[in-house]
Amino acid sequence: MKLSMIAAAAGFAVLSVASAAAQPRLGLGDAAAGKQLAERLCATCHAVAPAATATATANTDIKSFASIAARPNLTAEQLAGRIIIPHPAMPDTQLKVSEIRDIIAYILSLKP
Repeated sequence: MKLSMIAAAAGFAVLSVASAAAQPRLGLGDAAAGKQLAERLCATCHAVAPAATATATANTDIKSFASIAARPNLTAEQLAGRIIIPHPAMPDTQLKVSEIRDIIAYILSLKP
């Protein structure tokens, strides 16, 4: 199933009403599972490690997960939008809604 169809079916309304800080309490994603997915699917392009040194990648145009998480006022909805409707260089990875939520939970867990 294409991500756009998954997004429509999931209706990411839950993500839009939940603040980034509230997400762990709401159980919208499993950060540990998201880390494993990110290491497997995203690490080819993004630095996904939580270490403070993981602020840049070999390609300076590609943000690390730590630098993405450090953006002020970052929300789960913004992250979902970038995953569901990816930037052009991002591969067409087929993710389940639960996997998207897990990756979002992991990125938000990296907030300083």
